[in-house]
Amino acid sequence: MKRTLMESLVAWKNKPERMPLILYGARQVGKTWLIKEFGVRNFDDTLYINFEIDTRLAKDFETNLDPARLINLLEAFTGRTIVADKTLIVFDEIQACPRALTSLKYFRENAPEYHIIGAGSTLGVSVKNRASSFPVGNVEMLTLYPLDFEEFLKALGEDLLIAAIQEGFDRNNPLPESLHGKAQDLYRSYLVVGGMPAAINAYLHERKIMESSLIQQAILSAYIADMTKYAIPSETSKIIACYDSIPAQLAKENRKFQYKVVKKGGSATLFGNSIDWLAASGLVEKCERVSVAFMPPSAYRDLSAFKLYMNDVGLLACKSGTPSSILLSKHAGFTFLGAMAENYVAQTLRAKGYSLYYWESGGQAEVDFILQKGQSLIPVEVKAGEQTKSRSLSVYRERFKPELSIRLSARHFGFQDGLKSLPLYAAFCL
Repeated sequence: MKRTLMESLVAWKNKPERMPLILYGARQVGKTWLIKEFGVRNFDDTLYINFEIDTRLAKDFETNLDPARLINLLEAFTGRTIVADKTLIVFDEIQACPRALTSLKYFRENAPEYHIIGAGSTLGVSVKNRASSFPVGNVEMLTLYPLDFEEFLKALGEDLLIAAIQEGFDRNNPLPESLHGKAQDLYRSYLVVGGMPAAINAYLHERKIMESSLIQQAILSAYIADMTKYAIPSETSKIIACYDSIPAQLAKENRKFQYKVVKKGGSATLFGNSIDWLAASGLVEKCERVSVAFMPPSAYRDLSAFKLYMNDVGLLACKSGTPSSILLSKHAGFTFLGAMAENYVAQTLRAKGYSLYYWESGGQAEVDFILQKGQSLIPVEVKAGEQTKSRSLSVYRERFKPELSIRLSARHFGFQDGLKSLPLYAAFCL
């Protein structure tokens, strides 16, 4: 599969003053595959260490972290020679060896000629819990997300359709009806299959939705297992309860996260740490509320009000039990489809590097997403169907006069009076 982040890895390799790299990402998003593929394409050799498996090696990091000693140790352990410009060193599941994480600081300071990547499935949680181990200022950081819709199309060999969608976005011209219909069908398939590489691979093999559904169920089970394995025992049940509540949270007309949906009498005191754990592990995406359109939005966010989206729309479809036949239907108009569309857009925006905010004004009007693009704030409204009338977006535009507003829906491309209309399948163009 072609992953967009491969370009960022190549750019990192070619930097004259390169730091070790940390690759974040939830379990099963394809970190290990991407790193190994990057190694095959760009290095003579890849020395791969998994600290959850190579536990004996992890113990040897408990003493001296001098890079020269560690290079000798790695060579002796693997029986292979490490050449600075030709060998990629990979520390996978690095959260299992905090001292290996700390060693990146010394590689940066004393041996910057080596190419080193650290990765891990619950790395964000481990870093949060062991802040002293993290080599602040001495590593570059990238995050890998599930495949977005553009990468999904690439996996299907639909490069020409991608080009047509991009041209429609650039010129505000509707696609021919045949291409529009094809893109709509593939978008609906993506809502079911999602962006987890194993689920897409299963779908590609048989072109049967059921194959990807079985993979998704296994991934969800693995996520629950991680919560049990890596979370503090007193927090495990609360983390699982918060995660299990997401479909119900998104099914509400007001999708703001409510603790009482998790448990009667629930509060931020009871569940706040659990939500932080889910966010740090990459299993959810947090969208925070702003009530004004001032720059920067991060300074005006309301920390007490937020929405939680799942990291993958296909996993949401599976976890919610939404029948695939409904999602694949051209005439589907059920209420939860709006939540699916929002989750899809949130996932896409995060993969593009946007922080997630939504705007609300006293419970009277709400815009799904507010994007910071340079010095501008762009309101983004999401509609699952062709009915696009939105009082909330009109209120926002009248109050804050943005130069550009965006509406995503099932309709064609268009542009009028500062409002750019996009079909949902073109969200990756933002």
